[in-house]
Amino acid sequence: MKVLLKHLAVLLLLTVMFSFAACNDTDDGHFVEPVTLYEKVKGNWVLTEITEIDETAKVSGIKPDEINLFEQFDFNSFRISFDVDANNQPTSYKVSGNAPELFPNNGYWDMSSPFPYTNGSAPVINLYSDANKTTLTGQLSIVSVPGSKAEMDLKLTRSSAGVSFVSYQYKLSTPIQSNEE
Repeated sequence: MKVLLKHLAVLLLLTVMFSFAACNDTDDGHFVEPVTLYEKVKGNWVLTEITEIDETAKVSGIKPDEINLFEQFDFNSFRISFDVDANNQPTSYKVSGNAPELFPNNGYWDMSSPFPYTNGSAPVINLYSDANKTTLTGQLSIVSVPGSKAEMDLKLTRSSAGVSFVSYQYKLSTPIQSNEE
């Protein structure tokens, strides 16, 4: 019985010691602001593919309902740059190349949310003609957010009386920087 009490006392002592040892503060580093969509979208983007989607045909089950336009109308020269200020807040954007103008080639931008939506809906890039961002000139839905790969899909949808009739899905990537530059 004495042996059992000694073992129990040692076990109790060890339990108390380990419980106090667990009270140390864990250093998780310093607080860092979360990465925003602005930081993922900013920069220069090159078009790698553009698809025109006939929304009416798609709903009606009529084929073809999609056409790849990349090799047509000089879309392969399309480039877009989303600029931000020192605080990673959206400022201006500029489109270059000889592709047809489906939305204004320059202006200002912001987003519907700086973070992805938890319900899975697509964040929207709002395009403006003025620096105060009061005159909306277009909207681009972010279908695929850049992540570990510098690729992004944007969708421009045209509608009439609230009914979508055509969309353009832009597949973009950032240009590869060579070490020789």
